[in-house]
Amino acid sequence: MGRKVAGVIAVIGWASLILQFVLHMTNVVPEPTTLERFVRFFSYFTITTNIIVAATLTAIAFFPSTRFGRYASKPSTQAAVASYITIVGVVYSLFLRSVWDPAGWQAVADHALHDIMPLLAIIYWFVFAPKAGIVLADVAKWLMYPIVYVVYSLVRGAFVDWYPYWFVDVTQFGYPKSLAHTGLVLIAFAVVGFVYFGLSKLLAGRNESN
Repeated sequence: MGRKVAGVIAVIGWASLILQFVLHMTNVVPEPTTLERFVRFFSYFTITTNIIVAATLTAIAFFPSTRFGRYASKPSTQAAVASYITIVGVVYSLFLRSVWDPAGWQAVADHALHDIMPLLAIIYWFVFAPKAGIVLADVAKWLMYPIVYVVYSLVRGAFVDWYPYWFVDVTQFGYPKSLAHTGLVLIAFAVVGFVYFGLSKLLAGRNESN
């Protein structure tokens, strides 16, 4: 049952990503070049995280015996992915939802990637993901992805003068405030990671007692 659910969520994820990619690449507001538009699409944390979610669930559903399938099926991997997509939903709702009002197909893609996929992925983790064996050190490992993303965004932004999110826009806030904003976001990642660690211990303990 879990693999079937993972497969359905993966299909929704890939369909949402493809829709967003088409909309982004055909947007009437042009970036400097087609290549730049392409790179910017993959520079959004929402996009990279939804790719991670879709790829992980695809591996679990359809390729569980492969090396990546076994890695994706690990309790630590699934908890990490759940924490990342949780941040996508929370940060979007708190800081980004109010700054624009998508319509039409853009609204469909927007809600799919920021609302539906986080909700489905979180439900999947609670119901189907294995929870035993996650240790406290895993929480620190989970921070590597957001740290690499922040470094990439700031370094690339310094060269191309473009930042994927307003709260890390150095041209608007300068480095001190932008770094402070990113620091708060990383703290949020750590907090969410600890929450998933605690939940994994609680839920694994209940499963063992049943």
